[in-house]
This record gives sequence, C-alpha cells and structure tokens, in this order.
Amino acid sequence: MVEILSDFSGEWRFDPTHTRIGFSTRHAMVTKVRGAFNDVEGAIHVNAENPEQSSARMTIKVASIDTRNADRDQHLRTNEFFDAPQFPEITFSSNRVDQVDDGHFIVGGDVTIRGVTKDIAIPLDFIGVERDPMGNLRAGFEGSRRIDRQDFGLTWNAALDSGGVLISDKITLEFEISAVKVEEPAA
Repeated sequence: MVEILSDFSGEWRFDPTHTRIGFSTRHAMVTKVRGAFNDVEGAIHVNAENPEQSSARMTIKVASIDTRNADRDQHLRTNEFFDAPQFPEITFSSNRVDQVDDGHFIVGGDVTIRGVTKDIAIPLDFIGVERDPMGNLRAGFEGSRRIDRQDFGLTWNAALDSGGVLISDKITLEFEISAVKVEEPAA
C-alpha cells in the first residue's frame, strides 16, 4: 500500500466505461425518475502532499442523457429542458478542494448548465485505489449533491390536479467516478 500512496499524486483520467454521472428527481410527486449521462470525460489532478492544490474538471455531453425512456430523453434534449443543440455540454471546473477528514473531500467550482454558471460544492468520498488486472492504477470516488434545476434555467413543468407539479425542482446529482492514473511506461 505504501507504493500506491506514494504514486497517488499526478494526473488521473475518468474511465468513462466505469464512471456514472447520474441524477434523480421526483416525478408526479409520488415516485423518482433516475437517469445518467453516457458520454462523460474528466480528469483529476491530485497533489497528495497538499490536497487543496488538487483540481478536477468534467465535461458531459447533454445528448447522451439516458433515463431508459426514449421519448423522455428526447424531450429532455429539447429547448424546454437542456436545449442540447444550443448547449451541447455541461461542464464543471474546480476552483477549490478541501479535505474534510481522511478520505472525505469537498470539491468546489463552477458548473455550467444551459449557459448558466453557478458555484457549487460537491462532497466526495475517496473509496480507494487499486491496480487492476491490466496494470492500471485506479481510484474510486463517490458523492452526491442536490441542486435546484431552476437556478440553471430548467424551468419547464406541468401542473397536477392535486396542485403539485409533474417534476420536482430539486435534483440529486450522483457521482460514481473511476479514474485511471496517467503513468509513464516503464523503461
């Protein structure tokens, strides 16, 4: 384990096939709809000696939204929601990393959705680091954060007979990140 910890500093890239950036929200006030974005790229620069000097960035392709319902996904891509043709990406760029305690971090920075940029803080737990069977050094992070979709111009809704609304304004973002360290090949 000592060898792995000493190798922790450096550049790590998201493994898109093992990373999930998802979301959930109330639908018709009685159930949850869950979804994810299937096209995500990102990187983490880790400074293990000074975690506050670490950074992260992420880009999500809006058109890759997947809620397991093709009609709903298409509606979410329209200008009533994400307006994927005009705003094809959601981005995050950190401006601070705070280590709360061993293995727990708050990563703060600018998220841009639908052309609106807001500063948010994302609590992330460091799950661990292992060498996979292909020899890659792999780290895992998980976390979630609730946001108000209206803050980003996602305002479409429909009234229900009961007085409620079809879609909650509160969205829970879900982060399950597998990152692979960029290592120089052995000589």
